Amino acid sequence: MPGATTRKRNATKRGVPAARRPIRGAKSREPASPGYDTAPRYEQLKRQVLERIASGEWRDGRPLPSEHEMVRQYGMSRMTVHRALRELSAQGVLTRRKGVGTFVLPPAPRSELLAIRDIAEDVVKRGHRHRCEVLVQDEVRADIDLATAFSKTVGAPLFHSMLVHFEDDTAIQLEERYVNPAFAPHYVEVNFASITPARYLRELSPPTEVEHIIFAGFPNAPQRRILGLRSGDPCLFLMRRTWCAELAATRSLFVYPAGRYSLGSRYRVTGSGTPVVTA
Repeated sequence: MPGATTRKRNATKRGVPAARRPIRGAKSREPASPGYDTAPRYEQLKRQVLERIASGEWRDGRPLPSEHEMVRQYGMSRMTVHRALRELSAQGVLTRRKGVGTFVLPPAPRSELLAIRDIAEDVVKRGHRHRCEVLVQDEVRADIDLATAFSKTVGAPLFHSMLVHFEDDTAIQLEERYVNPAFAPHYVEVNFASITPARYLRELSPPTEVEHIIFAGFPNAPQRRILGLRSGDPCLFLMRRTWCAELAATRSLFVYPAGRYSLGSRYRVTGSGTPVVTA
């Protein structure tokens, strides 16, 4: 066919073999060759972001370039950049603050099977608004139970707080903590409307040892009232103790309405059978 011969001749003149030219109306796909990255472009961008974080170029708490700047810098579409950043946020690598920017999150300390997470970060990652109400924030004297938990004498001072956390306008967690003043001497002075206790304590010092006990049950009347539950509504209870070196640092109780929140973790198992939390 003369037409086909002419197209082949013209393509050869331009230095492009006719067999390599894309078919009109079809998506152009780069042929696989050594060194060519066949991963989707958003995955390529995610890797590059992680590499820059790992190298220390983009540090914890520092803002990343804007989506517009990354589009220009990497030559990718806005949709591609948005997807890469959204997925890294969902994985807990980044946090996105509407109207402010995208920031690198510090790595959260992990327990053996259940991560210690800041509930505010979880809510924001899901694209919702977090707020909390501080119900109690004071100093108390240890009874025999608390004295035993903190290796103190009965009557020793401890800090105490009780907060309720909301996702948008729904109560999803009641948090009650007792804190060793030797670990966090300014705990009762902190404005927990602007920073959660979890984040504040994590920034002081990550725990070196964690104990978790999880069980299902029914809340008592005050817990039910605070969480806006009906009689007979079940809850998930998480009891946590933390140590920093040899110091008993905190003892906490978290109450979750069973129909509004869930707990979970993902981990891999090493050759020795030891679980390592990954998410």
